[in-house]
Amino acid sequence: MKFSFKRATAGIAAAAALTLVLAGCADTSGGDGGGDGGSASTELSITLLPKNLGNPYFDASRVGAEAAAADLGADFEEVGPTEATPDGQVSYINTAAQQQRSALVVSANDPNAICDALNEASDAGVKIVTFDSDTNPECRDLFINQADTEGIARVQGDLIAEQIGGAGEVAILSASANATNQNAWNEAFEEYVASEYPDITVVETVYGDDDDQTSFDKTAALLQTYPDLKGIVSPTTVGIAAAARYLSDSDAKGEVALTGLGTPNQMREYIEDGTVTAFALWNPEDLGTLATYAAAALANGDITGAEGDTFSAGDLGEYTVGADGVVLLGDPFVFDADNIGDFDF
Repeated sequence: MKFSFKRATAGIAAAAALTLVLAGCADTSGGDGGGDGGSASTELSITLLPKNLGNPYFDASRVGAEAAAADLGADFEEVGPTEATPDGQVSYINTAAQQQRSALVVSANDPNAICDALNEASDAGVKIVTFDSDTNPECRDLFINQADTEGIARVQGDLIAEQIGGAGEVAILSASANATNQNAWNEAFEEYVASEYPDITVVETVYGDDDDQTSFDKTAALLQTYPDLKGIVSPTTVGIAAAARYLSDSDAKGEVALTGLGTPNQMREYIEDGTVTAFALWNPEDLGTLATYAAAALANGDITGAEGDTFSAGDLGEYTVGADGVVLLGDPFVFDADNIGDFDF
């Protein structure tokens, strides 16, 4: 059984185990990472293109996407670069167009840099669905948003404020400087904190490029640069885990608060050892599930992506397309010592 945060917010405490198995990895030449090769077919075929392979967050998204594709009877493949760069995604987009895949589900490493390739794929008949990180709206048919920007800003702002007593210096450890979602969340976070917690000062935003070692080093640099730092907010699963790893073995453990967006399996040991009090996230498996059902609805002609369109996403229920072709998964969920043991992803 798959856990849904919709169920969590309704009070169901138990979660299902997810098996994060990477299969069908892309070849580094940008060719087909799975499926039946390059021939066109009337069969429903869906390609998942995350920011990068080997990222636990996107591993979980793949689990949901692949299960949804199986339920739909669709041919499914996951392809992608090993590093989260827009240039690394272009060749896979081009391949999806050449193979005339029914739909491409992509988490964009840059809002603009992959647009030309996506437009060419769209011209070839490929339906374009972004998830997690959007492109410019004119470059895709739908965007599956994990949570709205204001909701993410609010949960991160309230968490860090609670953990540092509502006052002090905090820094943001983000992913890449060009990540659409990260930039929107960071801007909204700063606005929310300035409005609701005027005694909190955001001193700097640094970028770990969704790389573990870079994020680890950026955490160390922040503590050296700002000796009075009270907290770090990291809205990226790679960043928050790397920051927690640094803090857990430093004099700053218990002195500098850390929160943001992480997965339970990455953060469990840091909750249990007291490095982190609480953090938030949605269910990335559900995000992959929803994106795949949306892609199939587009490819099958059930929806066009117009505001007000509705479609079924299996066990997740019915969803409605909002303004600008955005479909919202739901609100973030807070993990802490009381509930983290109920989750496995």
